[in-house]
Amino acid sequence: MTSNADVGSRLECGCRSQSGRRHPMNTEYDVLIIGAGISGIGMACHLASKCPDKRVAIVERRNAIGGTWDLFRYPGIRSDSDMFSFGYAFRRWHDYKVLADGPSIRQYIADTAREHGVDRLIRFGITVDGASWSTAQRHWIVSARKDDTGETLNFTCTFLVSCTGYYNHDQGYLPHFQGQERFKGQRIHPQHWPENLDYRGKRVVVIGSGATAVTLVPAMAGMAAHVTMLQRSPSYIFSVPAYDKISAALDRVLPSQWVYAMARWRNIRLQRLIYKAAKRWPRRIRSRLLAHVEKQVGGTNMRHFTPAYNPWDERLCAVPDGDLFTVIREGKASVVTDRIETFTENGILLASGKVLDADIVVSATGLQLQSLGGMSLRVDGKQIKVSDVMTYKGVLLQDVPNFAYLFGYTNAPWTLKIDMAAAYVCRLIQHMDTEGFDTVKARAPSSEMLDESIMGSLQSGYVQRGQDVLPRQGRTLPWRVLHNFEADREMLLKDAIVDSALEFTRPGARAAASPSGHANKRAVSA
Repeated sequence: MTSNADVGSRLECGCRSQSGRRHPMNTEYDVLIIGAGISGIGMACHLASKCPDKRVAIVERRNAIGGTWDLFRYPGIRSDSDMFSFGYAFRRWHDYKVLADGPSIRQYIADTAREHGVDRLIRFGITVDGASWSTAQRHWIVSARKDDTGETLNFTCTFLVSCTGYYNHDQGYLPHFQGQERFKGQRIHPQHWPENLDYRGKRVVVIGSGATAVTLVPAMAGMAAHVTMLQRSPSYIFSVPAYDKISAALDRVLPSQWVYAMARWRNIRLQRLIYKAAKRWPRRIRSRLLAHVEKQVGGTNMRHFTPAYNPWDERLCAVPDGDLFTVIREGKASVVTDRIETFTENGILLASGKVLDADIVVSATGLQLQSLGGMSLRVDGKQIKVSDVMTYKGVLLQDVPNFAYLFGYTNAPWTLKIDMAAAYVCRLIQHMDTEGFDTVKARAPSSEMLDESIMGSLQSGYVQRGQDVLPRQGRTLPWRVLHNFEADREMLLKDAIVDSALEFTRPGARAAASPSGHANKRAVSA
């Protein structure tokens, strides 16, 4: 068995770890991972386990591990999926809190990196500007810069993996509101929360009704004078237990690893059951969701909790032990459904004529979508526009050699897909090594592409705004992204690597070594 120490020495990257230790400089790698968030650390751990002889590095623009979970620091930040299914398949979650807080998730990712020896692979404070593939040289040239000094850096790698997520870390979505410049209070976007913001005794208005808003409202209600959630339209909100009592009890009599595996199996299947039921019987599931809310909010007007769309046309919002409903019942918070007419000096005038007085306005208005962290992509000098290509099995980019784009689920925990995509990348690299190939490229039929993004049918505002920056959907597999756990598990973990859609080449070869046969055209429903 290969130890973590052995892996760390083989994967030596030349970097500074979070402890501040410096390592020998190197810029040539077999695999370069962009991003040290939950996706990038997961990818690196899979490589350390399955491809321990590869020279691997991770470049991260921030100065810490965690990605999203290091960036977002607003009150109450937590997962919107249960941690048994959101955690890595290869390392169990350590607690029985169902929806974990942001700092705990950030620590979990950092601990995972340290335990698998991949924390030593990270170079922090590096922004990647672009990547260019050279067919003649058979490698990627990645141009980057050190954020603290502006020094230009160039890395080369045989295989490049983008683990940058799908949104812009520099700027959240901040719509312009009439008269906003008149407002004398503080206006904040949760993506850039001011450190040590004092909201004690303040009147707070949170604009939005998504996962961020329903998290912020109960978190701030304990100290603020009053918190108002101002929404243009309602979202589906449901309560989940804050603590998994069943698993905690089982942990007293069974090995922890067994308990984690059983809880993970249970929760994944329960989530899939709910999603499939919502798609098959939307009226029935809608009725049950709304009945659940009505019991929680008592005499509150249900108009504020009755969406105009069907369940899972947008993501559902989970709240632990109904904390949002509790602060509403106690009068610490309220919900207003209306449109903003204009900001005033001291608050917001609504279209109905009602005025919301505010000292602080939080615009929980969503994300700005962005592909590949904003870096440019070129193949033999030709610019590749991500929104002009499809993905193969939701992992490889069409016509882009030796490149993977890890992208999680929108209708299930993000990490479920990341784990499988990372395992697939390792299988692909292993196959190339065994057969003596040095490049792989996914080729699609000319009539395959649809004018639809890989986000599929999700109708959330940030998805609709960002349709033009994401890869396209295909008509059939392997070019169609299904957001289907069962189908992806079969396709990524079990199906043969060899596929007529993949074009392999050996060192020095000009012609593609494509296998015979027909590309997989099976269609699978979500």
